[in-house]
Amino acid sequence: MKLDKWKIFWGAGLILLSAFFYFVHYLIFRDPHHIFIYMVGDFAFVFIEVLLVTIIIHELLSYRDKRDRLYKLNMIIGVFFSEIGTELLKLFSEFDQNSEKMRENISSCMDWHDEQFQTAFKSCKNYEYHIDIDKKDIGELKDLLTNKRHFLVTLLQNPTLLEHGTFSNLLWAVFHLTEELAYRTDIKDLSDTDYEHIANDMKRAYVLLTTEWLFYMKHLNSNYPFLFSLAMRTNPFDPNASPEIG
Repeated sequence: MKLDKWKIFWGAGLILLSAFFYFVHYLIFRDPHHIFIYMVGDFAFVFIEVLLVTIIIHELLSYRDKRDRLYKLNMIIGVFFSEIGTELLKLFSEFDQNSEKMRENISSCMDWHDEQFQTAFKSCKNYEYHIDIDKKDIGELKDLLTNKRHFLVTLLQNPTLLEHGTFSNLLWAVFHLTEELAYRTDIKDLSDTDYEHIANDMKRAYVLLTTEWLFYMKHLNSNYPFLFSLAMRTNPFDPNASPEIG
């Protein structure tokens, strides 16, 4: 670790000042025994001070700061799902050939607890995502993403998202898919290789989006039951979902 010259200068100056005042104390009182008693006591307390300030107080402040950042981050994630994430997830699931199996695992999570969410995370990890572009009109997906492009760029510029690696990866995956679709003028007349490339981009975003949606649902379930209720009534994996309370 490189030390700046000014730090060395001030460190040496403070030590010399301390030595000077100890010397003045000796000249006045002629009592080295008293000086060394307090010197040793001060040195002994330094370790307790390090424990209190550097470890305990610092950890408490770091925990509070982390909690505040996480709160702001979850607000941004909530805006993302309200603006585009939920609708995008619904579209992806309609391109998924195995969507019925995914619906069985996730569609009924209204009364879930932590154990059920953990099981769902494992199911998503082992789930075989299979995107079939011919299953639905991909032009609808292109329109959604291109219309929300400015919104995605705004999110990517938010420094708070640097604290959340998985959500940042999701945004980049969705933004990359947006760019791929935007550069193709005739999305319905592409080569097989091009279709396969876009299908892989869709799958990457779909996997990340599903996992992030589960994490966000778990957060809402634990902290904001009223928001969780609405999220379940607009569940993108439930074909019978309705925002209205019947």
